[in-house]
Amino acid sequence: MSPDKRNNAGATVAVAALLVTAGGYLLLQFGDSPKSGLDAPTSNANAQGAPTRPGASGGSPSIDLSDSQLASVKVEPVGEREFPIEKESVGSIDFNEDMTLQVFTPYPGRIVALFAKVGDDVQKGQTLFTIDSPDLLQAESTLIAAAGVLEFTTRNLARLRELYKTRAVSQKEMEQATSDQQTAEGALRAARDSVRLFGKTDAEIDRIIAQRKADPILVVPSPITGRITARNAAPGLYVQPGNLPAPYSVADIDTMWMLANVPENDSPAFRVGQEVKVKVSAFPDRVFEGKIVTVTSMVDPNTRRVLIRSEIKDPQHELRSGMFANFVIRTGDPMRSVAVPLAGVVREGDGTQTVWVTADRRRFTRRTVKIGLQHEGYRQILEGLQSGELVATEGAIFLSNLLRIARGQ
Repeated sequence: MSPDKRNNAGATVAVAALLVTAGGYLLLQFGDSPKSGLDAPTSNANAQGAPTRPGASGGSPSIDLSDSQLASVKVEPVGEREFPIEKESVGSIDFNEDMTLQVFTPYPGRIVALFAKVGDDVQKGQTLFTIDSPDLLQAESTLIAAAGVLEFTTRNLARLRELYKTRAVSQKEMEQATSDQQTAEGALRAARDSVRLFGKTDAEIDRIIAQRKADPILVVPSPITGRITARNAAPGLYVQPGNLPAPYSVADIDTMWMLANVPENDSPAFRVGQEVKVKVSAFPDRVFEGKIVTVTSMVDPNTRRVLIRSEIKDPQHELRSGMFANFVIRTGDPMRSVAVPLAGVVREGDGTQTVWVTADRRRFTRRTVKIGLQHEGYRQILEGLQSGELVATEGAIFLSNLLRIARGQ
């Protein structure tokens, strides 16, 4: 054999030996021998989160993590939580029209002054406007006259009583004076009651009698504590009882309405009396509570939606009419199920939902699950996971990314 042939034969043997060595190395790392996987020493590839052999979960891919990579993953046992059966929708805040009053003048007259504007918060009894009332002037004039007649008949009766003692007057005259005095008392009481109907107090009535001076200014107060929602009054405007528009509208804002149009398919789930939880963008960390008060019986033919009206408690008077609101209504009893934090569930590229399960907190196996409801940062797991199993509750996306990198995706 020539030297060149001997050199080619030696090179061939060396290459064959190298291939055998490489094959044995790969067999140790990825083969099914007892020393592969968890029992085999971790290779440089595995130290970077490379996939190992399929685990015990029917061919699901697994990843062994190095100590440095474990710091990016949080592992917790799977527990159970209650998931309420709820419907969500959107709506808008409005004044509670059941607690909104139109404030009319009780008697006709011309407006003299205004004391409130739209948006003002007013207390019950606070003056809204005043009018110059001819009826009040007439009632006070009658009061003054009745008081004068009573004063005269009282003095006359006292005089006749003194004369009657000396028989200077007859008994008939005495009885007539007594009758006149009693009639005057009745007339004064009636006159006081008439003036009292205009909102005058007993102290004000006594002052009118004492000063013999009528005051035609009628005060119109707010009938409730609330907020001015409309004003159609102006100084000099002649107003009459019941004539629209009312000079003022006042709404009780301790409760507000939330109006929502829900799809007709969801309407059977809503009932009067159901509890409602409402959030508005102005107070993102606040939850306002209330209940459904009306479910309309008609479906809008254009939108195919049903109007739901809810009464929302607002003791701090923070809500404003027209605010956009998101609300949640509980439509059934809570369901207790296996739950995983939202960060522990990964939506894969093919649309499946997966979690990463581990038995020794080092090797993680990807498992497909069926998810359900979401509540307070947790996702309901309907299939694929049992209570007590260890899963990655943080860093699940990190594990999925490692798998993609290792596969060259």
